[in-house]
Amino acid sequence: MIKLKKMKHFDCKYYLNTDVFKGICKRDKNKINADDSACNNFEKAQKCKYCSNFTLTDSELGTCMTKYDAYPEMNAITCNDFK
Repeated sequence: MIKLKKMKHFDCKYYLNTDVFKGICKRDKNKINADDSACNNFEKAQKCKYCSNFTLTDSELGTCMTKYDAYPEMNAITCNDFK
């Protein structure tokens, strides 16, 4: 089970960013702050940092399958190798 206290809106698959600090919830269309704690409808977004092929090499950079540079926050929705 995901601990909602540590997860933020920007980690949710329903979060749609409108700028750096805020966005819209795709479920209910409410405006939300990116850094606020996740709600009860939270579902983890498919991001590189959650993939087993991703290795963090720096605080803001990593590698995918030890071949490609990748950002931890990068969406991996279209990645065929996401695990």
